[in-house]
Amino acid sequence: MHVQLIDPSAFTPPYDRALARSLAEAGAEVELITSRFLYGPVPEAAGYEVTESFYRRSSARGLEARGRVPFKFAEHLGDMRRLRSRIAGDVTHYQWLTVPSLDRHLISPKRPRVMTAHYVIAPEPSSRQIRSARKVFEAMDAVIVHSATGARRMNEIVGLPEDRIRVIPHGSFDYLTELPDEKPLPPELEGAQGPVILFFGLMRPYKGIDLLLDAFAEVEGAELWIVGNPRMDIEPLKAKSDRLPGTVRWLPRFVHDDEIPAIMRRADLLVLPYRDGEQSGVLYTGLAFGKPMVVSNVGGLGDVAREHDAALLVEPGDVAGLGSALETLVADESARSALAGKAAAAAEGPFAWGNIAEMTLDLYREVGA
Repeated sequence: MHVQLIDPSAFTPPYDRALARSLAEAGAEVELITSRFLYGPVPEAAGYEVTESFYRRSSARGLEARGRVPFKFAEHLGDMRRLRSRIAGDVTHYQWLTVPSLDRHLISPKRPRVMTAHYVIAPEPSSRQIRSARKVFEAMDAVIVHSATGARRMNEIVGLPEDRIRVIPHGSFDYLTELPDEKPLPPELEGAQGPVILFFGLMRPYKGIDLLLDAFAEVEGAELWIVGNPRMDIEPLKAKSDRLPGTVRWLPRFVHDDEIPAIMRRADLLVLPYRDGEQSGVLYTGLAFGKPMVVSNVGGLGDVAREHDAALLVEPGDVAGLGSALETLVADESARSALAGKAAAAAEGPFAWGNIAEMTLDLYREVGA
């Protein structure tokens, strides 16, 4: 079976490449059509082909080039039109569409076509957002969501019929635990004496770092590490952290894959205090490393906590509840160990990529590939 995976803007390279690798290992011929990821190295292609046919000129200008986003948009229409002529596989699987309302008119008419809804819809969508999302997803023969919560929202809010929706889990990022070379802990993070609470990933307002700082103010005997690439102004948050009684360390930059293992292994627990979200690569990195976690009850994050006992669950925005959960795990090593065991079991079971590849191939066959 010839599978073409499409992620024009390289929104999720780790997921794209993990899926491509697992499908190839299951016997499929796989091509990932995407663009060059500008923030750092990505996992090397293993058994599949990568074609970086999108945004070549704007990518060549670099991440910091003036007017990069408008220049990229100017390339988009032509690149999408050229994509139509490249669609020749048995199934086309869209991971993302850069401009969904426009792109649904530009995608190849060749079927079958499948889409993964990494983000179903905003928490309180307008009627216009709902109509737009429905039109995009209705253009597909099937839509993959990663959780029962995602499936329910796709059906009840977006209005896609249940028979067009398939739940296929997001896999754990176990490749990070098997890297041939790992870098040591960054100097900024060396020397912690007690338990370490880790926030990891892109820093955006919806990630709830402000809530985490408020909660951490009541936690004793631990350090808080905030690690990842800022996509927001973090100076007010850093100033706030300076006023807290406990130690807060910041590593505000893109973290390369070979740096992640040392950070994850040193952390005693991982926290995802999100206000919103459908899924999180950080969650599936935590599962791969067997980390005890505290996660907000948003999207599929809550499903992982409820269905697999792999994390403590708090309601989004509940600072007191978040602080209490952190205090519990900081003080109780046995509780951390129990959650770690459940996380590792989930990574090796329902979130193993071999299982996910077989479910995905079954769906391809079901829709006519």
